[in-house]
Amino acid sequence: MGRVEPTVFIVDDDPSVLRSLQRLLRSAGWASETYASAEEFLRLRDPAAAGCVILDLAMPEIDGLEVQRRIVDAGMPLPIIFLTGRSDPPTIVRAMRAGATNFLCKPVDGDQLLASVAEAIEADRVFRRRNADLVDGRQRLASLTARERQVLDRVVAGRLNKQTADELGTALKTVKVHRARMMSKMNVKSLAQLARLVERMGVLASR
Repeated sequence: MGRVEPTVFIVDDDPSVLRSLQRLLRSAGWASETYASAEEFLRLRDPAAAGCVILDLAMPEIDGLEVQRRIVDAGMPLPIIFLTGRSDPPTIVRAMRAGATNFLCKPVDGDQLLASVAEAIEADRVFRRRNADLVDGRQRLASLTARERQVLDRVVAGRLNKQTADELGTALKTVKVHRARMMSKMNVKSLAQLARLVERMGVLASR
């Protein structure tokens, strides 16, 4: 089970950078962990941990962009702040398109870095809250009976109860019962709320 409190993971092959960044983060009240290589970070990190990563771009063996790719491919990606001594526009564009929250150059301004950390951790918090909501929604969806799911699909498609009853070959009263149970299981109070939830889950209603 991942840690609840956010942690700033610092990955850089320069020990002096690790020490200075950790002192800066400690002064601002952020918990942090340091890693002297990409290999060490990828081997030891907890994929479920909340927070963000301050990531050096140019490192031996595995560079920052490759670390970013592996984090994204592993799922539940942490926001990444790239910190580098040199950069070029194509690299910056590639990093940002892959989801980096910022791209800063060394020596970095302390206030700028702390602001970037706060922004990245807030983005991670929002992502995790939304992901938890979607997981809960999918679990609720899986709890529906086959008939309740058929009713849900038709409700989201805009069918009236009578139309649904005709399509399913059942009584109007029965459709109303299934609809009420479906709404209860999905924990929604209105059709608009149900439609938004289904859309966010990426569930395609059958027509």
